[in-house]
Order: sequence, then structure tokens, then C-alpha cells
Amino acid sequence: MTIREQTELQEQQHLSPYATKSVETKGRKHPMQACDLRTNFQKDRDRITHSKAFRRLMHKTQVFISPEGDHYRTRLTHTLEVAQIARTIARALNLNEDLTEAIALGHDLGHTPFGHTGEDALDSLVAGGFRHNIQSVRIVESLENNGAGLNLTYEVLDGILNHRTECTPQTLEGKIVQISDKIAYMNHDIDDAIRAKLITQSDIPCHITDTLGQTSIQRIDLLVRNLVETSMGKNDITLPPGLAQVLRELRSYLFETVYVNQLHQKERNKIQGMLKLLYEHYISNPEELPEDICIRMQASQGADDFELTRAVTDYIAGMTDRFAMKRFEEIFMPASWSH
Repeated sequence: MTIREQTELQEQQHLSPYATKSVETKGRKHPMQACDLRTNFQKDRDRITHSKAFRRLMHKTQVFISPEGDHYRTRLTHTLEVAQIARTIARALNLNEDLTEAIALGHDLGHTPFGHTGEDALDSLVAGGFRHNIQSVRIVESLENNGAGLNLTYEVLDGILNHRTECTPQTLEGKIVQISDKIAYMNHDIDDAIRAKLITQSDIPCHITDTLGQTSIQRIDLLVRNLVETSMGKNDITLPPGLAQVLRELRSYLFETVYVNQLHQKERNKIQGMLKLLYEHYISNPEELPEDICIRMQASQGADDFELTRAVTDYIAGMTDRFAMKRFEEIFMPASWSH
């Protein structure tokens, strides 16, 4: 019996009846030989971690654009915090921790440069709109590994696609990541907003801090404990209704005071204008796209407007903050200005 088979047997014997077992996966788009050491979900986790898109997350903004200071979250640190919270919940509920971790590590691969400001910019430019969860799936299915994709299991793809609030993951592990994402970003965005002097601790409505706690550590601990207690032994992942309502109120507060703060609207306009100019430039000059993208376009009849639009969207969405600014300077600023 291989190590993988031993792990699969342990899952069958010890995980919750509501857990998603590795041997019960609906499979991959392209069948592949089983690994002697790792289960299907462990293999997915490793493929995501070693992908180029995952490495780029370290240079993508979470909320604050080009923050001065080393302690602000990036898209990568957010992803790791989500994975940690989600794994804790999955372990406590005796669900599949490996599947949970794989979904958490891959859920934000499709985020644009400059956080939600960049996503809003592409959403306004692309016919049909732009959603980072859909782009995340596109990355792991069609863009990574020189266009071959990562060939992930159905369950991991489902969790990545459906981690947004309005979606419904088909596994409990996916639901864990969905709520862990909110627990993570709401709490660490408060920390970053206080650090940036956008708000103070006393600005947060008292009924929210009285219910959830005064610090991010207290709030995360309270939410995780209550989530585990409410979901234990059930085929669902839920918070007590009262806490769920307060969490929604905290999210609304953050959107009103942090995410669309008018003090930073001028910077948001700059970013959106920069991405718009980059997008229009590459649509008009597709020969300047990277060689690998041009080759893929030619292979799929690149003269088609949809293929060009899709290629430019993929290229800009995959940029890091600093790479986007570098490209903008190279294209639109006289060389003497950048020295």
C-alpha cells in the first residue's frame, strides 16, 4: 500500500461523513497517473503553490495602493491568512483539510494589479465584465504551464469559482474558504486602515466591537469558534444568525469608510486611467504583447476580436502593481523623464 493509499484510507475511516474524500473526487479534465505520496487534493495544493500566478500575488495590492511601509497586507499575505483560518476550521470540523487548503491558496489567483481598483477598471473595459474568481479559474485551466493549465480536480475548481459571497460552493470545504475569506479580509483590512490613519479604533461602531471584539485577534477567534460550534455535525457551514448579521454590518462599514474612501478617489482615478490606457494600447498594438501570448493567439485564430480582447485582458490582469507601472512608463513617458 502506497503512502497516498494509506492517507486515503485514513480519510475514509476518520473524516466526517460530510467531508469530501480524495478518492471520491469527480476527477480532472485530463486523467493523470496517481502519485504514490500525495492525494489528488494534496497534488492540487502543490501545483497551485508552485505556479507563477501564485508567486505574483506577493506584488499585488490587497487594498492600499503602493503603501509606504512593510506591514500592509498584499494579496499573497491575505491568501495565506485565509488558508490558515480555513485549515483551522476544517480540522476542527473533521473535514478535508487538504482540499480546503488547495481552494484557499488558489482562490485569488485571478486578482488584477491594484486590488479592487484594478478589477473595477477591467470590469468597465471588457465586454461582459471582469470577475476575479472567473479569471482565477481561467488561470488554472488555460493560462498556467504555458497554456496547458494545472489540470486541477473538479472540487478545487468549484471552490475557487464560487468563493464570492453571491456564490454557493458544492463542498463544505469550499464553504469554509468562502467565509474564511471574509473573516480574514475584514479583520486585516481594519488593521491596515488604522495603520493608514483612514480610521481609528474608536470609529468602528460600538455595537460591532462590543459583539465581535476590540482587536483582530479577538474577532477572528470569536468568529472561528462560533462557526465551528454552529456547524459541528451538520452538512453546512454557518455562523449564528446574530453574528452573521454583525459581520455583514462590519462589511458595509468597511465599504463606506475604507474601500471607496473619497480621500483616495484621486489615486483610484489615476490607476483606472493608467490601466485603461494600457488596455487600449495593447488592443491597438497586439504585436507588442509577449511572444507566448501572440503564439497562443495565432494558434486560436488570433485575428478574431474576442481572442485579442481576451489576450489583452489576461495580460493586464496578470500584471503586478510595479510591472503595470513600469509598462506604463515605458510606453507613455519620454525616456528622459524616467531617469
